[in-house]
Amino acid sequence: MKKYKGKCSCGNVEYCFEGEPINSAFCYCKECQTHTGSDKWFGLWVPVDKFKFTKGTPSNFTRLGDSGKDMNHQFCGDCGATLCVEVTVGNFYSVAASTLDNNDEFSPQMAIYTSSAPKWAVFPADIPKYEILPPGLGD
Repeated sequence: MKKYKGKCSCGNVEYCFEGEPINSAFCYCKECQTHTGSDKWFGLWVPVDKFKFTKGTPSNFTRLGDSGKDMNHQFCGDCGATLCVEVTVGNFYSVAASTLDNNDEFSPQMAIYTSSAPKWAVFPADIPKYEILPPGLGD
């Protein structure tokens, strides 16, 4: 099984996960815009049991998602880079694709929460777009 590794900007927090992500998505929700300082977040969805921190201990910020369940943002307390978000309702981490050592191996499979995107956002032409979530995904 293939293993992927990543780290924060300063290298004080590192992680790894095994196997292919169950999804990869651009998320345009307001919270992701605020956390990235951009129009979107590019997250690789990795089951909780396939992901682990291998160096350092991340800081945590918890907020409620649309589901009413916790979204636990894991970030480096030194450089501030967000490494992943634990999506408790789905039992997966949305891993920041930009923090992977080989981050050019993945492409988004969908765009979610596009109804929240700023008017200047650019959407990839070749992936499905959903105003919120695809049918059945947020149930």
